[in-house]
Amino acid sequence: MHEGHEEKKKAMPWTKVCIDKNEFEAGLGREGLRGISYREAIREAQRQMMEKDERVFILGEGVDDPGGIFGTTSGLGERFGQERVMDVAIAENGITGVAIGAAMAGMKPVFVHMRMDFLPMCMDQIFNHAAKWYYMTGGAVNVPIVIRSIIGRGWGSAAQHSQALHALFTHIPGLKVAIPSTPYDAKGLLIGALEDGNPVMFVEHRWVYDYVGYVPEEIYKIPLGKGVIRKPGRDITIVAISQMVYEAMKAAKVLAAEGIDVEVIDPRSLKPLDEELIFESVKKTGHLLIADVACKTGGVGAEIACRVCESVLEYLKAPVARVNFPDVPTPCSPVLEEAFYPSSTDIINSIKRVINHGRSKESTSQHYYACAQ
Repeated sequence: MHEGHEEKKKAMPWTKVCIDKNEFEAGLGREGLRGISYREAIREAQRQMMEKDERVFILGEGVDDPGGIFGTTSGLGERFGQERVMDVAIAENGITGVAIGAAMAGMKPVFVHMRMDFLPMCMDQIFNHAAKWYYMTGGAVNVPIVIRSIIGRGWGSAAQHSQALHALFTHIPGLKVAIPSTPYDAKGLLIGALEDGNPVMFVEHRWVYDYVGYVPEEIYKIPLGKGVIRKPGRDITIVAISQMVYEAMKAAKVLAAEGIDVEVIDPRSLKPLDEELIFESVKKTGHLLIADVACKTGGVGAEIACRVCESVLEYLKAPVARVNFPDVPTPCSPVLEEAFYPSSTDIINSIKRVINHGRSKESTSQHYYACAQ
C-alpha cells in the first residue's frame, strides 16, 4: 500500500507537501485527487475508526465543545454520543489513569490533550504505567492508547502554552512517538497508531491544521518508523520535524535558485526512527541539518546527530547543524516571538554555513595535498 521505503523511489501523491491550498489545487487538485485539511484528516481518521471498531472512543477536555479541539473532534459527539466522545474534568493525571485503565481492559482510547504543556502532570501515569505494563506482565497486558497532544506557536501564548516536549517521550522505553506534518500522514499515522497495540504519543502542530493535502477517503495506515523523502537532493540533507517540513520546503526553493540542491526528509515518527533513511541520505549528500520545533538542548536533533556520527561519520564533510528554538522560555511579545521562532530564513542561513564549511574543508585538504606533492 502507500507505505514503507517504496516512497523513496519516486515522488508519489502522498509524499508531496503543499505550502498552501493554491499550490495543492494547481498541482494534485488538477489531477483529480482529493484534498482535505490536516484537521479534517484527523477527524476523518477518528470517525472511520470509531465506525470500524466499537472499542475506539475519544476523551479529553473540550472534545465535545463547538470548537472541537481546533475542529479535529467537531461533530463526533453528535454522531457517536457522550459515551464514546467524553468531555472530562480538568484533572489531567487522574483522567490519564482512567484512559490507561480502559486500554488495559481492552478498549482503544484516543485521549486528547489540547496543549502539551500540561502533559507533565501525567508523567507518572504515562512513564511508569502506560509505557511499562506490557514488559512487566511479560506481554500478557498491553496498553493500546493513543495520546493526542498539540504543540506550536499561538498568538502570544507565552511560556506555559506553546511548548513542544516531544523529545521527553522519546526517552522512555515502551512509548512510541508519531509527529505527522501532512494531512495524508495525519490520517494514516493516527490509524496506524490505533492499530499498533502500544501506547503512542501523537503530536500535532496547530500551525498545520489548515494545510491541505492529498488524503484518500478509504481507511489506510502508515506504520510507525517509516520516514519519507519530501524532496530529493544531492548537496545537503535536512531532517525536518513537524511544521519545519514546510519551512524546509520553502528554504529548498530559495536555495535551488542559488545552485544548492536540498534533500528534505520527514521522519514522521520519532520513535521508532527511520534512521536508515537518514543514513542513506547523508551518505549521498555529505551534509546534515536537523530542523525541529523545540528547544535545542537534549532535543530530538541531538539524538539524530549522534546516531549519524555513530554510524556514518566518515561521510560527513562538515559538522551537523541544528535549527531550533533558543533555550529560553517562550516570550509573549509578538516582536520577541518573531525572533524566537525559527523560519525558512534560519534554515537557509544555516545551510549556507554548513555548505561553505564543507567547501572550505575540501579546499584546505586540496591545498595540503598540493603542498605535499
